[in-house]
Amino acid sequence: MPKEAAREMRAFNRFYTNLIGALDYSRHLHTPYTLTEARVLYELVHCSQTDAADLRAALSVDAGQLSRMLGRFEKQGLVRREPSARDGRRLSVRPTPQGREAAEQLEVRSQRAVESLLARVPEPDRDTLTEALRTARTVLDGHGSGAGRRSSGSGRPRTSVRAPRPGDLGWIVERNAAVYADEFSWDGTYEALVARIVADFAEGHDPQREAAWIAELDGRRAGCVMCVADEAPGTARLRLLLVDPGARGHRLGDRLVGECVEFARWAGYRELVLWTNDVLAAARRVYQRAGFELVKEEPHRSFGHDLVGQDWRLRL
Repeated sequence: MPKEAAREMRAFNRFYTNLIGALDYSRHLHTPYTLTEARVLYELVHCSQTDAADLRAALSVDAGQLSRMLGRFEKQGLVRREPSARDGRRLSVRPTPQGREAAEQLEVRSQRAVESLLARVPEPDRDTLTEALRTARTVLDGHGSGAGRRSSGSGRPRTSVRAPRPGDLGWIVERNAAVYADEFSWDGTYEALVARIVADFAEGHDPQREAAWIAELDGRRAGCVMCVADEAPGTARLRLLLVDPGARGHRLGDRLVGECVEFARWAGYRELVLWTNDVLAAARRVYQRAGFELVKEEPHRSFGHDLVGQDWRLRL
């Protein structure tokens, strides 16, 4: 019966809200942001909505409340507001490097808090819980009101791009090595190269100048990319773009490269460069769609094969 289901859902909402400390979010995670402010920061950094009107619809936030919130963020240097490229009557909202750093800190703290909670749950029960949560989301996403949803209930997979969480950097190494070994028979020297790149990033990257992203498909990791400072002044380098074979066909590569390009612009770089190989045809098409130009080709012997390396450049 709907009434019984409604009572059960409301009871669960009260239980879960108390469990995760959402009623006192700032104290719970030692952050100056409320739960609603954290949701807005997350949406700005990880999802595709950039217009204020889109944000309001996606999060079901009152227009006045959202406007005041974005005003505070702007004063704090977390976002920039400017006329939308799609419609000059609307405001486009984009996070600054400082805003991305704040969102990344929130992401890490939230992830650790939930991991700490789940650490007390036996592994078989965690698997049961995870599957139940996925089922609940699938059912409600297909029949709910649509508030905050990314899909129309048509059965299309949900895609998102977010900052890395603990464990994600190791996944970047593992998936790059496995995919390129399977599809191109590259040897262990490629895995060693990826491991060095990821280790350098993990040990000392500047969040104002460097960033990484994880793409998800239906809540599962499905791709990655990095933006790091190049040796040349004013130049950023795109590295380790990957879309998992099972997640291709959803334009995740375009979204990941788009995030990298936007970040490089906001961080003040003058150009974005990358190195790839001519056998990676799908990746090259993504770079071309993003506006990159091929500037150099050179044959080389790497990863156990004779390859043709390519340098690509995008002026920002």
